[in-house]
Amino acid sequence: MEWIDAATAAERLGVKPATLYAYVSRGVLKRRHSEDRRSLFDAAEIEQLARRGRPRSQPPELVIESGITALGLDRPYYRGRDALTLARTADFETVAEWLWTGDPDVFASVRGARGRVRGPGTSGGAVGDRVRDSEASGGAARGWARDPETSQAAIAAQRSLPEGLPLLDRLQVITTVLGAADSLRYQLDPASVAATGRRLISGLVDALPALHTPGGESIAERLWSHLCPEPATPALLAALRAALVLLADHELAPSTLAARVAASARADPYAVVLTGLGVLGGPLHGGASNAAERLLAEVHEPGQAPRAIADRVRRGERIPGFGHSVYKNGDARGSLLLDLVKQAAPDHERIAVVLAVLTEVRRRRLPEQNVDFALATLAAVAGMVPGSGEAIFAVARTAGWLAHAMEEYAKGSLLRLRASYVGPLIS
Repeated sequence: MEWIDAATAAERLGVKPATLYAYVSRGVLKRRHSEDRRSLFDAAEIEQLARRGRPRSQPPELVIESGITALGLDRPYYRGRDALTLARTADFETVAEWLWTGDPDVFASVRGARGRVRGPGTSGGAVGDRVRDSEASGGAARGWARDPETSQAAIAAQRSLPEGLPLLDRLQVITTVLGAADSLRYQLDPASVAATGRRLISGLVDALPALHTPGGESIAERLWSHLCPEPATPALLAALRAALVLLADHELAPSTLAARVAASARADPYAVVLTGLGVLGGPLHGGASNAAERLLAEVHEPGQAPRAIADRVRRGERIPGFGHSVYKNGDARGSLLLDLVKQAAPDHERIAVVLAVLTEVRRRRLPEQNVDFALATLAAVAGMVPGSGEAIFAVARTAGWLAHAMEEYAKGSLLRLRASYVGPLIS
């Protein structure tokens, strides 16, 4: 079997590389990765498709060229870097800066401030140690410091909201108030948007109702204090930090596409994020973690897992937290995050429930678990308030939305989709 690279395959088909990868996501083409992570394609399959012509079995897809995130077989790559490796070796603030700037110096500055950045497999609890090390530099040094004045109006606005309001709804209110108070919101050059991103993400976290005093200055530590009434253990905090990194971007997910459309119309960064938040809450997107949280809450002890799964199968429902439209053979983001939570609290009673659910799903040969199930597991083990998984998702993905907004601002053209009209004949 002969394997060819993406450029050769795209040239043979007469399409752009982005279209080639769209064929992969639709299942039209298969690919493998070389040892240096390059995409390789079966030359015979490419030749067969070239002779047959472009696939017509599905409606044409919108393809947008982007240099931010590529989707691999089971994981995303942020500007060429494995998101799973970043989740183990970098904090969320650094990854956000990488998404926004593509400047490798953001990693070098962290190494210099901490003295080291540990990688996976290091002894002594590498990820937990990384979290403790992060306080040597923190996000504060790069403009992520807590700013009470910036968030004061948003905090005040929270007081009039009904109790029990979902956290995602609160984040939408916070975004609106922060935007209204920011006189720099219409500065759309890259440096200004990055500065807005730091203020916005910090404000999103700090304006949520506080449950206790934060244990540090990083975004993960500050967010924890708004989601969980108990202080974090270093290992569970490391899991939260990893979750933020793993969820920071995912190519053209529905909320990101919506955010890019808004940015192409020159909507300001706060409006872009509001657009993303509005789409994120859908049950087929970021809201899926809520359903996974409810599933785990319903299973009080391991023996109840088979009935909980059987009831959903009988009703014809999807099992929340399982299966993925892109990663057909498993979501490596979810596997990594779930492993971190299990390592952080191996004897926790909710871990036994999680393992029982996984066992039952696999016994029925249903799709593998995804990152939403892992998020729900983190929330359950940590004792977070309901809706925390969705809030983590939203705070993390804000970084990605703004990275995509920067690309649209640079293009300076309106992203205008066209409809294929199927209505009555025009008279």
